[in-house]
Amino acid sequence: MEILILNGLINGLIVGGVYALIGLSLTLLYGVLRIVNFAHGEFVIGGAFVAYVLFNALGVPPLLALPVAAAVFFALGWIGYYLLMPRLSRSDDPEIMSFLMMYGMSIALAAVMLLVFEADSRSIDYAFEPISMQVGLVYVSTARLVAFGIAVAIAAALTWFLFGTLPGKALRAAIMNREAIQIIGVDVVKLSAFAFALATAIAGVTGVLVALVFPAFNPFSGAEYAIIGFIVVVMGGLGNPVGALLAGILYGLAEQMSTVFLPQAMAQIVGFAILVAVILIRPTGILGWRAQR
Repeated sequence: MEILILNGLINGLIVGGVYALIGLSLTLLYGVLRIVNFAHGEFVIGGAFVAYVLFNALGVPPLLALPVAAAVFFALGWIGYYLLMPRLSRSDDPEIMSFLMMYGMSIALAAVMLLVFEADSRSIDYAFEPISMQVGLVYVSTARLVAFGIAVAIAAALTWFLFGTLPGKALRAAIMNREAIQIIGVDVVKLSAFAFALATAIAGVTGVLVALVFPAFNPFSGAEYAIIGFIVVVMGGLGNPVGALLAGILYGLAEQMSTVFLPQAMAQIVGFAILVAVILIRPTGILGWRAQR
């Protein structure tokens, strides 16, 4: 039992790191643009398919696929913002329209991936040397440890960017009060385009990590990751990046530890139960009070 608990804790941290990145990019997007992005899960799976194509067609290892996915998805996000958001902002109710538009985009992107890659589950047949490493009493896949290290590095870099640089502080200011930063001369349109592109790039990079951490993915996996992302965002506090990181780790630990003591099918139920408990006890989320300041 001791080994099972330790294994659950390690896997919970690894999976939670991936969930934290999904939640961080979603909450950044919602905080700055007030967009409920139902297509975010498809962006994540799109990143996994980029790594899959690069490895199988060109022999590019997953680690080198990370900057490629970041650049490709940043460009797509930047272009997508200027194609979609200006029209959306002129609608009578932008938030509701964004909800419907992103839901439609989610279905469309899943259909495109189904057309290109078919419905079979895919995986990247790449092995690190050594294939596993000993952590305490258990052996953990090297690919999972590498993915966790990358997730921690990305989270640290984003935290420094948001709290230590002028553009990052502008993004946080936009999350707190979008109208106020317009008064002092910040170009909100360019800032919003950057936020959309950055969130899309993080989703693409997270997709590469998904391909390393989870055994397989398919064109319909996006919805599952989008739902987990929304749970993490609500648990952490809407629009709070630090809260999303913390909630992602907590959700990952709860999901993996529940598989130690309960049937595996109960894992998601436990996650939803934690979400309901957080909403009942603290409706603003774990760190929601900080977002209100």
